[in-house]
Amino acid sequence: MKTILVVEDNAVNLELLTQLLEDDYWIETAEDGAAGVAAAQRVRPDLVIMDLSLPVVDGWEAIRRIRLDPALARTPIIALSAHAAQVDIERARAVGCDAYLTKPVDDVELERTIGSLLVGARP
Repeated sequence: MKTILVVEDNAVNLELLTQLLEDDYWIETAEDGAAGVAAAQRVRPDLVIMDLSLPVVDGWEAIRRIRLDPALARTPIIALSAHAAQVDIERARAVGCDAYLTKPVDDVELERTIGSLLVGARP
């Protein structure tokens, strides 16, 4: 079973994402960017879903740190944010996100995005 790391500081959003995905994936969670980076390094997930507005270390910096780790550099990352401006999407791509989804998350779009990113991903 593939592992997804969900980094989200809002407890309701974290629970919703976990419930949505837990039947098909092993879910690891973190509630701030620093804990997210540490969890990614410890677990080496197949995919990361990263909120961008996080405490301690924001999602932008957490993504940069994950991309600097050679063991995680190619791990697919989905940015998840309430910000839908084109500049935010471009910034997320620039720091290394493979996809950008807005909140509230569309369940079908999330599942489709995860599926497309995990095709050909590392075993």
